[in-house]
Amino acid sequence: MLNDATGFKKVYLATGYTDLRRGMEGLATIIRFRFQLDPYDKNTLFLFCGKRSDRIKGLLWEGDGFLLLYKRLDNGAFNWPRTADEAMEITLEQYRMLMQGLEVIARRPIQEVSDPPRAM
Repeated sequence: MLNDATGFKKVYLATGYTDLRRGMEGLATIIRFRFQLDPYDKNTLFLFCGKRSDRIKGLLWEGDGFLLLYKRLDNGAFNWPRTADEAMEITLEQYRMLMQGLEVIARRPIQEVSDPPRAM
């Protein structure tokens, strides 16, 4: 379920670190009060990562209750953005990249170089 993005309307990453000992209510509280988002938004997946990057938790409202997802990798780690303390919406393609261990946010993005002046 977590490897593909089927059925998700939106996907949000809780950037930074989250205490993964929290349950459904604790994660829903973070979504509502820290990020000012609605945890009851149907088919919206909220993802959280602790200090160890080899495990994540997901919270999903299915209309009749929450689904709490937990994934621990046997080998490798998730490349999780740690700098900001905000919820960041990602595309389904970025989600697939994250599940493959790729960077969603480049640490050193390529910046455009303006055209060099031309000699006349």
